[in-house]
Amino acid sequence: MRVGLIGYGYWGPNLARALNQTDKCEFVACCDANPRSLGKALRSYPSLKGFSSASELWDSVDAVVIATPIATHFELARQALLRGKHVMVEKPLAHSSRLAEELVELAERQSCTLMTGHTFIYSPPVNVVKNLIQDGTLGDIHYISLSRVNLGLYQKDVDVIWDLAVHDVSILLHWLDEMPVWGSSFGRACVQKDKNDVAFIWLQFPSGVVASIEISWLSPQKMRRTSIVGSKRMIVYDDTEPSEKIKIYDRGVVVKQPESFGEYQLTYRLGDMVAPSLSNVEPLLVEIDHFIECSISGRRPRTDGAFGLKVVQVLEGVAKSSVTVRPPAPTLVELEGVA
Repeated sequence: MRVGLIGYGYWGPNLARALNQTDKCEFVACCDANPRSLGKALRSYPSLKGFSSASELWDSVDAVVIATPIATHFELARQALLRGKHVMVEKPLAHSSRLAEELVELAERQSCTLMTGHTFIYSPPVNVVKNLIQDGTLGDIHYISLSRVNLGLYQKDVDVIWDLAVHDVSILLHWLDEMPVWGSSFGRACVQKDKNDVAFIWLQFPSGVVASIEISWLSPQKMRRTSIVGSKRMIVYDDTEPSEKIKIYDRGVVVKQPESFGEYQLTYRLGDMVAPSLSNVEPLLVEIDHFIECSISGRRPRTDGAFGLKVVQVLEGVAKSSVTVRPPAPTLVELEGVA
């Protein structure tokens, strides 16, 4: 299968490396409207055909990977699908749920693979946590707290919710296998007047799980830390840790039946901590291989267009509910069209 890359900006070089590394396809072409970016791609991969416009690319490929600004995702993916090309679009799938839904329906009509590039869903730590949730190791999940902060990178076309929260929302949907029914957010534009660079998101799921997400482009240090609290065990997942990314704590609160009047009814369980061994495969390469395999076989990708649509629906819902940090405090509002 001949695969082309559209967009050689911030994330494009990583995708190009993975496409060049895999033995499941031929990486044959690259397209970028910026001559400097296109020149970098062609110097790195001299065998590629270079194009400055997507309209010149279609005849050279069977599938495309799109890594361009979010506002261009829909039109580029639509053009590719109309020409019968398999498509992988970097997250988010589109900048509105209406457009994302249109892409899902078009891919079905064209019998083409449509996949969203939610790379964390192919990450060993994320999938180990999912297995621990599903097999009951953690017990009933009470709440999940996620922090994704760093200094930059500021985006010109979207705010911090659409840039950073897309990762955590996709992880939550993957872990819990359900859509939130309530959500809210608030944030502040500290540097760019029209775009929040710090935001806080709250979500509630049908199972009763509540989740909070902290995201920021304006933090003194990079942090990628998640806590999952269950009735039996708790997990801390820190993606910045070089080795022990997941730590499972046998800790919790036990309700004890009182033996005498006035006896305190809560005891605390302070057990061992275990750091499971994790595979060292590169998630991006796994993701690219999965896209190619699904395009060839016709199997539905793990992060197909329907999954990408769900993520966009949640982002759109919390973004619409976003308010400035001013009294009175924001209240939870129902996400429209998400249940």
